[in-house]
Amino acid sequence: MSTTDGLPVHILLVHFIVVLAPLTAVLAIGSSIWPAMRNRLVWLVAVLAVVTLVVTPLTTDAGEWLEKRVPESASVETHAELGDSMLYIALGLALVAALLVAQHIRDRRGTQPVKWQSIAGIVFAVVIGVATIVQVYRIGESGARAAWEDAFTSAPAQDGPGE
Repeated sequence: MSTTDGLPVHILLVHFIVVLAPLTAVLAIGSSIWPAMRNRLVWLVAVLAVVTLVVTPLTTDAGEWLEKRVPESASVETHAELGDSMLYIALGLALVAALLVAQHIRDRRGTQPVKWQSIAGIVFAVVIGVATIVQVYRIGESGARAAWEDAFTSAPAQDGPGE
């Protein structure tokens, strides 16, 4: 699918990534640090991570389709290159979610992980979570620049005759 209701699908799908990836990252960080949060939200984090992992390649494929239909520019190329990195970020989030689920199951069974495992899990979740938020910002900023750079002026448009 390349367009929906006359708009490129990429423009619509990207909103899922912009919301889901940072939300998943924040929830994963919190769930890695606070066991009570993990007990309540671990399955939500897992579902959000899987949805993000599924939507990401759909979004990048739609972006590649759109890239072939807009004028070439450095900002479009930068956005495309940054966008290609999102799959790795989504995979990292899915891995963090899987580790949180494993830790949740271990907690339910009463098996305590070795202290370094808990610390490593927290560090991994924080690193991937922060990287997700930063990369989504970078991709989004470059996409906005590609779409809007030189497309408007800071001066308001003049009213037409009779307005």
